[in-house]
Amino acid sequence: MKTILFTIVSGVFFSFLVGKVMAQGAERPNVILIMTDDQGFGDFGFTGNHLVHTPHLDQLKEESTYFDQFYVSPVCAPTRASLMTGRYSLRTGIRDTYNGGAIMATEEITLPEMLKQGGYQTGIFGKWHLGDNYPSRPVDQGFDESVIHLSGGMGQVGDVTTYFKGDRSYFDPVLWHNGRKEAYQGYCSDIFASEAIDFMENSLKSGQEPFFCYLSFNAPHTPLQVPDKYYQKYKDIDPTAGFDSGKGEFPEMTEEDKEAARKVYAMVENIDDNLGKVFDKLRDWGIEENTIVIFMTDNGPQHYRYLSGMRGKKATVYRGGVRTPFLMRYPAKYSGNTTVSTSGVHMDVMPTLAELCGVPLPADKTIDGKSLVPLINGDAVDWADRPLFFYWTRRYPELYQNMAVQQGEFKLVGHADYDASWKDFELFEIGTDQGEFNNVTLENPAKAKLLKGAMDSIYQELIQSPHLLHQPPIVIGSAAENPSILNRNDAGGDRGIWSQEDIYGKWYVNAQPGTYTMKFRFLNPVPEGGQMTLEVGPRVFRMENPSKGEWIVMDNVTLEEMEGDFIPFYSHNGKRIFPFWVEVENNTLSE
Repeated sequence: MKTILFTIVSGVFFSFLVGKVMAQGAERPNVILIMTDDQGFGDFGFTGNHLVHTPHLDQLKEESTYFDQFYVSPVCAPTRASLMTGRYSLRTGIRDTYNGGAIMATEEITLPEMLKQGGYQTGIFGKWHLGDNYPSRPVDQGFDESVIHLSGGMGQVGDVTTYFKGDRSYFDPVLWHNGRKEAYQGYCSDIFASEAIDFMENSLKSGQEPFFCYLSFNAPHTPLQVPDKYYQKYKDIDPTAGFDSGKGEFPEMTEEDKEAARKVYAMVENIDDNLGKVFDKLRDWGIEENTIVIFMTDNGPQHYRYLSGMRGKKATVYRGGVRTPFLMRYPAKYSGNTTVSTSGVHMDVMPTLAELCGVPLPADKTIDGKSLVPLINGDAVDWADRPLFFYWTRRYPELYQNMAVQQGEFKLVGHADYDASWKDFELFEIGTDQGEFNNVTLENPAKAKLLKGAMDSIYQELIQSPHLLHQPPIVIGSAAENPSILNRNDAGGDRGIWSQEDIYGKWYVNAQPGTYTMKFRFLNPVPEGGQMTLEVGPRVFRMENPSKGEWIVMDNVTLEEMEGDFIPFYSHNGKRIFPFWVEVENNTLSE
């Protein structure tokens, strides 16, 4: 009897709290920003894929304003930097997905930092990929609650708590909760959705609405791991069946591509089921009307599969790499079931939410995005003159390599030498050539020259960005994060550094003064009889290694305050072995 009475009273009290918060927060909507990872434009029922089952997203599309010409960057971290700041990623210090180029400068004003001006509680669940150490972690960049994996993906070299789990890295993972390791049970997408639901519910119960929830799934990014009950639904399908393969509009799929598609579609259906749970909760809580729900993806697919007739995939500047569906549902203001065909871009999300949530944009930053509100309102807006710049090469932007500018109905694509002329580019009239198959450069020399000039201008401006010229450092030895783990995702040095052993690598750090313990973890046991060397700015520390093992420990390493390269390596028989990660602890802080 006491249990029943408590349940009834608790339910009434919770309803009272929801009603009270809704009355207070009616002018400031809740916001749920959903992003999936490597889900291509064609991986949805509502974009014409009859093989994948996405009923909740298909329904969301019917209830939303749908931008069918929406664009992002060709790869993960640049898209996320632009989403969080409203700026081209190069302005923020983000220039790569690893190689030390996925660390966003702490001086950036992020979307959650902006929304906190309006009293928002902020949470992120899933993938961050903008810096794994202080001061670039989510907890340093405006998020009150954070449950994330490290680096660009679970099971990748930078995610030190899941890498060694191999083909089980998406199951029962150790994640990072508010900057600290914590073990979780279950499949990663289920965990992130569940944690997001708990965060929103706790915000309501505590009377701290409105909330901003960034639900950033790492799926369907590789490694392609999914619960078997989902895989069984797709294991026997032919991913090419029932699609028009004429005019070169359907990519040729290898057997590897086909098996990847089966796993991706299974992962996508799992995400859709989790989103169904989120949407059900909004209705149960009575806050669906006053909650903005945004759905998008971060770039095109990693493997070839159905892409709605577009050319390219992830990492390319063709539309298959940079076009994503963009859905926004806000029942309190918009009826939904409308389509906007004016181009939007990831940088527009921040100014859009600033307007809808009634908070000011950062006054001292160049905001490259525009508010989409006039387009959603159906106002007459001419954005045909807005050039959109896309690029992707490893390490730093390479002039005219995998680089594009889109303006109005035309798009110029470069895969050319640094001193190329306009004739060396591809020009597409995307209004009539959605797949980008017909190069019309020679027929439109004036347009090609105009867009090449725009490309040159934007590139020259962005390449001078202070955060690009001066890499954001990792701060070690700070009370905000001690110990710090320096991982391979954020290591610079040789181009393309990943899991190699005999390779030159380093981290760029700001060291706080103190006496440190340095623990070097190697991918494989290193032999005895070699020398461990650590260079930190002008200081060099060297020691003999008496035994074989995966770990080498240096105690009593004294550092002054400095900023520079942190270079560790183990020398043995002419090889210089770079550690897989380094745990850095300032012992002075605990004295």
